[in-house]
Amino acid sequence: MPTNQLAPKLFACSQSTKLAEKIAQEYGYELGKVTTTHFNDGEFQPAFEESVRGRRVFLIGSTFPTADNLMEMLLMLDAAKRASARHITAVMPYFGWARQDRKDQPRVPISSRVLVDMFTAAGANRLISMDLHSTQIQGFASIPFDHLYSRMVLLEEIKKLELEKDNCVVLAPDVGSALMSQAYAKRLGMHFALIEKRRYEHNRAEVTHLIGDLKDRHVLIIDDMIDTAGTTVNAATAAKENGAKSVTAIATHAILSGPAVERIKESNISNLIVTDTLEIPEDKKMEQMKIITVSQIFGQAIQRIHTGESVSALFEF
Repeated sequence: MPTNQLAPKLFACSQSTKLAEKIAQEYGYELGKVTTTHFNDGEFQPAFEESVRGRRVFLIGSTFPTADNLMEMLLMLDAAKRASARHITAVMPYFGWARQDRKDQPRVPISSRVLVDMFTAAGANRLISMDLHSTQIQGFASIPFDHLYSRMVLLEEIKKLELEKDNCVVLAPDVGSALMSQAYAKRLGMHFALIEKRRYEHNRAEVTHLIGDLKDRHVLIIDDMIDTAGTTVNAATAAKENGAKSVTAIATHAILSGPAVERIKESNISNLIVTDTLEIPEDKKMEQMKIITVSQIFGQAIQRIHTGESVSALFEF
């Protein structure tokens, strides 16, 4: 770090404290102190317990529902701006509302655009997120928006499975994940297959076609997120029905809402690999689950941004 630069300040939103602590450790600093006052009517007020004047500030917090997580990030952005921080970066390992990225029916909002505008208005000078559900969200921003990929750590974890490349298939569970799955297959030297599904209603879809050969092969199902696990479990079922030897599910964001845990436990998935972009409650952790930290990726990105180095090496896939 250049000696003429003041050290950056890193702060955590309450829902991302564990990951933020790991990121700060990777970067070589302690997290700054924030206290949050909660009021009887449900309102809350975060406050920095140390000066941020003239500093680069990085606020770390995933903005998944409930809306309190989003509101906390917005209030901390405003507090940093009013405290005369020199430059403020919102670091959102998981960017909530990313699936609402287009006007696909009458009289609905483009929610991800609304969020980007809110972050900018609240005081963010830069945004960072990982494995966005839709990369077009970057185009909604008038400020720099860095999109990081978890593949740096997930590829290494996949290699630890010691599977024979010629006997493995990366299976895209839907058309939307095909590009990412193809990139993994190419990097790993494995075969590629694709499932076409038909969505009948929100969080409910069925497999209609399978393109590719899975018979007597180990299958890797790779997606950006697992929400209710319907897509992942349906893909695992289709894989087994088509002769797969084993099924491993891999995802960056483990949302695990509703029936997700029960579905996965009752499924044919033998291994589940996810990252810590979201803090996973103890009651949602499973025997076949392995949680990989992405703190190193975010730590490197923060360091490069602070020192003015290129971040593009972290984007390459």
